[in-house]
Amino acid sequence: MKKLKIMKKLLFYFVISLIVFSCQTQKKDTANMKNPFFEEWTTPFGVPPFDEIKVEHYVPAVKEGIKQQETEIEAIVSNPEEPTFENTIFALDKSGALLEKVSGVFGPLNSANTNDEMQAVAREISPLQTTHRDNISMNPGLFNRIKTVYDNRNNLGLDAEQLRVTEKYYQDFERNGANLSPEDQETLKSINTDLSALSLKFGENLLAETNKNFKLVVDNEADLAGLPDDVITGAAEAAKKVGEEGKWVFTLAKPSMLPFLQFAQNRDLREKLYRGYFMRGDNDNDNDNKEIIKKIVELRDQKAKLLGFNNYAELSVADKAAP
Repeated sequence: MKKLKIMKKLLFYFVISLIVFSCQTQKKDTANMKNPFFEEWTTPFGVPPFDEIKVEHYVPAVKEGIKQQETEIEAIVSNPEEPTFENTIFALDKSGALLEKVSGVFGPLNSANTNDEMQAVAREISPLQTTHRDNISMNPGLFNRIKTVYDNRNNLGLDAEQLRVTEKYYQDFERNGANLSPEDQETLKSINTDLSALSLKFGENLLAETNKNFKLVVDNEADLAGLPDDVITGAAEAAKKVGEEGKWVFTLAKPSMLPFLQFAQNRDLREKLYRGYFMRGDNDNDNDNKEIIKKIVELRDQKAKLLGFNNYAELSVADKAAP
């Protein structure tokens, strides 16, 4: 009996050891998971390898991109040499390559072919990127070096392109709070964080209104008059996917909506579809954007006045239009 108890204990410890080893191995495999953003792309013209990029790759790549650019910015700020175009402006322009690489893939995909997982990633990385941009724009050491180059720009032998880049960076830093007091900079950072979250929510609501909350169901074939055959076929397939087999469904997605508005002869249905489109975010439902727009307008006004402008319109066109 005593030997049996000992054997049971040994078996128990053996099973526990296997479980622990399995967990450690799994963690190691996850940590070493190949992330395409950390690899050099050998595809034609450096096109992103979309077939290899997974949703779980974005957040680690963004965090690493932020970390790398922070190191690059610190190297610029701590450089003991006199600020020049090469060691300050050009070095800043080259920084953040990994972050730009990730954003160049995630941004367009999230705009054109998003899903719940991608939107969750956007909610996670958006505040990280906003904070990171603010930390760069309001870095006093970095701005001092940029200002030194800017103040001496006419004596550095810069060509027209270098001169324009120098002026643009200086102006951008000014308009992003570099000259504000530390207290006002903290206020601006808070405003930017809130604006980022509100803009993200506005886009999510608009997307939900476009993809989920409206569809035009046509059950009379006569109402399809004027539509090309391929458009009708596509509408029939769309109907099957939403349980309306034998009918035709048109949505607010542009490939579905635009041909209907252009070719359908039924004016009432065209109006219904068009109203569905321009009323997005204004239907007093969970995706209503009216309050969000109100908050965005208020925060933009606060931001503009904090930066010395009378209103956000002035701030917006300051570097886009002639005086």
